[in-house]
Amino acid sequence: MKTIFHEIKKPLVLIMMLFFCFSCATIPKNAKAVLGFEKSKYLGKWYEIARLDFKYEKNLNNTTAEYSLNPDQSIKVENKGYNYKKEKWESSTGRAKFVEADSIAKLKVSFFGPFYSGYNVIAVENDYSYALVAGKSLDYLWILSREETIPESIKTKFLEQAKTIGYDTTDLIWVEHNK
Repeated sequence: MKTIFHEIKKPLVLIMMLFFCFSCATIPKNAKAVLGFEKSKYLGKWYEIARLDFKYEKNLNNTTAEYSLNPDQSIKVENKGYNYKKEKWESSTGRAKFVEADSIAKLKVSFFGPFYSGYNVIAVENDYSYALVAGKSLDYLWILSREETIPESIKTKFLEQAKTIGYDTTDLIWVEHNK
């Protein structure tokens, strides 16, 4: 005799497997998170120089991210940008956690409750002035700077690294900082 448990067992197992797979896939196949990462040096304000566009940043310029520590040692993420079509500032606050040790720049970030996505620093200058960040797949990439601009040499280096991983860098949106 089958019980209700037998009826829902297979779909439940499938959902659990999918959740496990999606929660583990936090970095593109050919990318490597920075080792020897220093969380304290990464905290503070970053200007978005370039990104692969996606729905949550659509029509935004003057985009910044500010990182600070939460009491539980997770990282508070405050994103801000100017929507040039709606002519207004937009912001969102999230939380990032390290996937492994906090010396490995492989994190997961959430802006929507229990749903996390990959946030991986794959290159950072020694003084933490510029960073290249990969999302969970080749659909997400950011070039960040502590200033509103980036030197051509750093830009070229980051673009080459991204191409080596498999990113199509011709799709990058170069962010304006004029407000």
